[in-house]
Amino acid sequence: MADVSATAWIIFLVSIFVLLAMDLGVFNRKAHVIKPKEALMQVAFFISAAVVFNLGIYWFMGPQTGLEFTTGYIMELMLSVDNLFVFVLVFASFCVPEKDQHKVLFFGVLGALVFRFAFILAGVTLVEAFDWVLYIFGAFLIFTGIRMVVKKEEKVSHPDQNVMVRLFRKFMNITSGYEGDKFFVRKPNSAGKMVLWGTPMFIALIVVETTDIVFAVDSIPAILGITTNAFIVFSSNAFAILGLRSMYFALAHIMNLFCYLKYGLAGILSFVGIKMLIADIYHVPVEISLLIIVLILGVAIIASWLKTRKTGTCPVVEDAAAGGSCPALRELEGDEEKEGETCPALQELEETEKK
Repeated sequence: MADVSATAWIIFLVSIFVLLAMDLGVFNRKAHVIKPKEALMQVAFFISAAVVFNLGIYWFMGPQTGLEFTTGYIMELMLSVDNLFVFVLVFASFCVPEKDQHKVLFFGVLGALVFRFAFILAGVTLVEAFDWVLYIFGAFLIFTGIRMVVKKEEKVSHPDQNVMVRLFRKFMNITSGYEGDKFFVRKPNSAGKMVLWGTPMFIALIVVETTDIVFAVDSIPAILGITTNAFIVFSSNAFAILGLRSMYFALAHIMNLFCYLKYGLAGILSFVGIKMLIADIYHVPVEISLLIIVLILGVAIIASWLKTRKTGTCPVVEDAAAGGSCPALRELEGDEEKEGETCPALQELEETEKK
């Protein structure tokens, strides 16, 4: 791994801890519905924190390393935006109350940091031990880019298709509705004994977490095509996903701006894959990579705006509501046949909005 001082790691880890503490203890000390204006201010805060950290890298580690962080951060931030579509589907499918969605995303980010750190260490170690692994990563990214274009969007979340959810349900019962904002509660089982139960909110968290793992499988090889410096790879990833929660609340109602985002992301992954495959023939400079990534994103966003400016609709968002009332909760409860009933979480959400 690239030689990075312990001081740099300490500064980075302290920065992440402070930002997480501010998010939970200052911005979102009390559970509430986060409005777009408030969310945009939080997005600006987290992006500003990344910019300040990036300036520190430029100053203390050199322009080249600083440029690698900039490129990695922008790419990972945009790749993370693709998660927002999944969040829309998951929260709609589970009818997670708006005031509790931040809690699910917050703990989802904590888990994502741990899993991504493990993936990054494994990826960097493999690349340093076997140079040819980069060719495998490159081919995989091209394949992923093609798959993103041809793959049909999933309309609803099916918890029983999630391996982690199935495993969890083998060991613990799930309550039929939400228990406030709790992930676990103690309730009597069928025999009258008080035992620990999981709630649908924890199942939603598992789905969000496993989704991020799937995205990490794509995004980690992508940034390894920019740099194999573990410090830059992990720090750019961490800062990118830190502001993802706020970005969700800021953009959830205007996702139509990103209808063609997946094509832009497919283009970025394919470009980085080609860059890795031709590395021995031609090395694409980091500044050129940054320019191409920004250009691809710009084209995708402008194309999305041109497509949706008149209708103001996006098929992805429309599909989120196409599964009916709380389809994932019905699946958990085994009540898919009871189409005339409303799920407990939706009742809770409606009652909260009336107050």
